[in-house]
Amino acid sequence: MAPNDEADARNPLLDTALFKQVSPQQAQELLPHMRSMTLSKGDVIFREGDTDHRMYVIERGQVKLIRQSADNRVQLLSIHTRGELLGEIPVFDPHGGPRTASAVVMANDTTVVWLDHDDLFAWLDRYPRVAVDMLQVLAHRMRANNERIADLVFMDVPARLAKMLLSLAQRFGRPVERGLEVPHNLTQEELAQLVGSSRETVNKALTDFANRGWIAREGRTIVIYEPGKLIRRSQR
Repeated sequence: MAPNDEADARNPLLDTALFKQVSPQQAQELLPHMRSMTLSKGDVIFREGDTDHRMYVIERGQVKLIRQSADNRVQLLSIHTRGELLGEIPVFDPHGGPRTASAVVMANDTTVVWLDHDDLFAWLDRYPRVAVDMLQVLAHRMRANNERIADLVFMDVPARLAKMLLSLAQRFGRPVERGLEVPHNLTQEELAQLVGSSRETVNKALTDFANRGWIAREGRTIVIYEPGKLIRRSQR
């Protein structure tokens, strides 16, 4: 883990939904308060139970959020990439308790930028309108979490899997001649955790999708041939 003394020429805050209404000049005022570090696969940015009040922005790479049970079982909660925020809850609710998840780096040369609570709120005091935009983004996240809970209750595993593959494709997919290539860098167990099911059940659904010609499985990459079929399956 190596700190970077100089930030990227482009302020990474401008790539986040939370700061999309902020002018480059306003965001530039935060630059002196931001710190950057580059990490390797497997490095931990923050741990479940930590009490710091930092907010992180991913400048490059991928990070996963996980939780660990008392008997050491690990649950993958979400995956994050360039321009996305990590650990914002302790910043906006500094008295709300310790961190509820750990952030683990998924790819070498992942770079994150972090900002302390006090620096952010001193800046918000100068631009209070920005706080309203931030509330809208946080409300959108809450709505997405509620939708995920509803999916677990009302959708079967193949539907949840189809929806998850489409989400990964939207975020990480790249068009190729044969379809849409989606490198996910996840084990089968982690895919199952994202869907909220067992590895065996998710593997069975993936095999069914492949047999139907909707997708192909190539290691830790999915190639989507028939996105429309996945969309229809996710709505059943």
